[in-house]
Amino acid sequence: MQIRTLIVDDEPHAIEILLKYAANIPEIRIVATCSNAIEAFQMLQRHEVDLLLVDIKMPGLTGTDLVRSLKSPPMVIFTTAYHEFAVEGFDLNAVDYLVKPIPLNRFLRAIDKVMHQVKGKTGSYEERPETPAPPPVKHFLYLRIDRQTVKVDTEDIHWIESIKDYIKVVTRQKIYIAKQKISVVEKLLPMDQFIRIHRSFIVPESKVEGYNPNYLVIAGSRIPVGRNYKQACMEKFNVRPAP
Repeated sequence: MQIRTLIVDDEPHAIEILLKYAANIPEIRIVATCSNAIEAFQMLQRHEVDLLLVDIKMPGLTGTDLVRSLKSPPMVIFTTAYHEFAVEGFDLNAVDYLVKPIPLNRFLRAIDKVMHQVKGKTGSYEERPETPAPPPVKHFLYLRIDRQTVKVDTEDIHWIESIKDYIKVVTRQKIYIAKQKISVVEKLLPMDQFIRIHRSFIVPESKVEGYNPNYLVIAGSRIPVGRNYKQACMEKFNVRPAP
């Protein structure tokens, strides 16, 4: 059984983190993400959803207002940066209440509660009929450049390079330079699709064209493999050590 899940949050980075966490749980199927409660309300009128991961404090309609507006709300996990909304959230029979920044172990505990509720209703995860697999969820990296936020499709990225306090994001269309630490970007990427190969480089596995113990080839360029990342890199790409 898969739990059809809708994520609602006005912060793109918060959505990216939840997508990354959910990617580790086969039972969780993300049907869509919404940046506000109105968009989510419309989505819920058109699609069946088992679980709502919803931020509380959003412009316009709040997450709690959204849940109150639903005649038959799905299971709800509230996500917010504010502890004071906890009582209100549980008054709405929320399964759990997560305070940002949300650690992975706390997210997993909340999902475990959801699965126990589902199991209690069905007797088994396997008793509910499967639905057709949804299209793959797209991931985006949001970069702050020249006082605006730039949205980059992670499928377009060739590699990400750290240059002191900045990162260079090389895509097939252009190169972006943003003041960001590569360690922060690493947490926002779907790392089941990317790999850190050097303290200064992260690459998408699907773009690697050639392998060597000391470098990878992407779009004709050699990307160095750092000493501390060689073992993991060789195992990933089945590369034999140099004689």
